[in-house]
Amino acid sequence: MSAYYPNSSNVMSKRALIFIIILAFHAVIIYAFMTGLVSQGARLVNTILQTNIIQTQKVQELPPPPPHVDLKVPPPVTVVAPDVTINIPLPPAPIHVAPPPKAAPPVIHVPPAPLVMARVVSAPDVNDYYPDASRRNNEEGRGMAKICIDTRGRVASAAVESSTGHPMLDAAMLQLAKAYRFKPATRAGKPVPVCTALPVKFQLTGG
Repeated sequence: MSAYYPNSSNVMSKRALIFIIILAFHAVIIYAFMTGLVSQGARLVNTILQTNIIQTQKVQELPPPPPHVDLKVPPPVTVVAPDVTINIPLPPAPIHVAPPPKAAPPVIHVPPAPLVMARVVSAPDVNDYYPDASRRNNEEGRGMAKICIDTRGRVASAAVESSTGHPMLDAAMLQLAKAYRFKPATRAGKPVPVCTALPVKFQLTGG
């Protein structure tokens, strides 16, 4: 097997070409420094950079202001308590059992003590009370006087219960009745007032 070796003349020509390019580049640089092209280029680049920076600064927009927030205090919230009606059952009312009615005590009717009626103790004379005018006019009559006797046996009051038919005789009958005296009526041994009727008769006698 045979080895491949490149042509030495070709290699040398490539190296020489690279070397010539490097020399030419250096020569251009040296020429630029000598003629001031480098300083002019630097100023030009600096001017471009400054222009770009100024323009960039001018063009740069400021950040927008923060949005306005209206910090209003919300109105107080009124919480209305719900009207809850709780129906609590009431305990049953106590049952009062009325006691049986007491038997009424027996009513004992005690009969009142018997009344002992008043009795005449002193009776006046009818002729002493006969009016003279009635005698002259021949007036006679029978009447009834209602009298009330007190506990002392005296006639407390007298009234005409039955007329004699003559006014003067009626008046005389009442005066006569008040002149009577009685033993008072009694009940159980005690004097009690009573009322009774007293008959009176006016009659003329002969002579």
